[in-house]
Amino acid sequence: MIITKTPFRLSFFGGGTDYRPWFQEHGGLIIAAAISRYCYISLRPLPPFFEHKTRVVYSHIESVNSHTEIRHPSIKHCLEFMKTHAGLEVHHDGDLPARSGIGSSSSFTVGFLNALHALKYELVTQKTLADEAIHVEQNLIQENVGIQDQIMAAYGGLRVIEMGPGDQYRVLPLFLPPDYFKALEEHVLLAFSGVSRLATVYAQKQIENIQTGKTQGELQDMLGIAREALEMFRRQECLSEIGRLLDRSWQLKKRLASDLSNSGIDEVYETARKAGAYGGKLMGAGGGGFIMFLAPPYKHEAIRKALTAIKVWVPFKIDMDGSHVLLHNDDEWEDSWNA
Repeated sequence: MIITKTPFRLSFFGGGTDYRPWFQEHGGLIIAAAISRYCYISLRPLPPFFEHKTRVVYSHIESVNSHTEIRHPSIKHCLEFMKTHAGLEVHHDGDLPARSGIGSSSSFTVGFLNALHALKYELVTQKTLADEAIHVEQNLIQENVGIQDQIMAAYGGLRVIEMGPGDQYRVLPLFLPPDYFKALEEHVLLAFSGVSRLATVYAQKQIENIQTGKTQGELQDMLGIAREALEMFRRQECLSEIGRLLDRSWQLKKRLASDLSNSGIDEVYETARKAGAYGGKLMGAGGGGFIMFLAPPYKHEAIRKALTAIKVWVPFKIDMDGSHVLLHNDDEWEDSWNA
């Protein structure tokens, strides 16, 4: 039995600059944190007592005789990429809902790849996990995704991702003094809008706008804001100023695609601002999911009371470990099943 634990992510600045058509030409910068809320993947060789070869359990249950029959795109293509032919039982459990803007799809892919490497007794680096997940999602599944989600799931922590120009990226830790780090965690409010959506649809529209040059000005400004935010973090400036910078970035992000936000999301955001939030943003590619606010802790209760439409608030802490193997129980009898 193998169990992996992989964090979701919260992006503060630079979202949209991690799409390959943008950063390959212009460069990109992301400031993001892994959330201490997780995707768990359990994996084991399946005993030969069943009519099916492989069973996968997520929001659906699939029992198949060939891995080519699996409908779940990440499981199917990760097995293909890793050249895994043995019969398996795979279970997925997540602390937060899928399709909600916190990188859940990439956390799944990173965690599943990590489990498949562990099945083969292979040690892999964080960069290898990130690169393989990017390859699976962009080239094999052909999803419209950037590269920050896979990187943050693999690395964890509070990170700066520098991308391009060209195809390369660099991942750096954002070192903050303990008191400032704790204050940042305590200022974050994470709310679930109750709306799940397919991110690739919204991402495709943003990529099309990048390719036609419609949003070049907005992305250049967002890149500039991300660089400004990085310097502010390094100088440990007041979080109220960083929150106001976050608000400027959100106003630009809404212009990356026509339906990235909507009247309901705008109303929630403005209500939170009036109740004391410095700034915030909708997580992910748009359309729904989680909304993040940066606000002084003493204003949190007032913001929650003002946002009566929000039913779920998620306590926020930063995960420092990234994707890792929680359990690797090597049983020789299980190995003999597929000998």
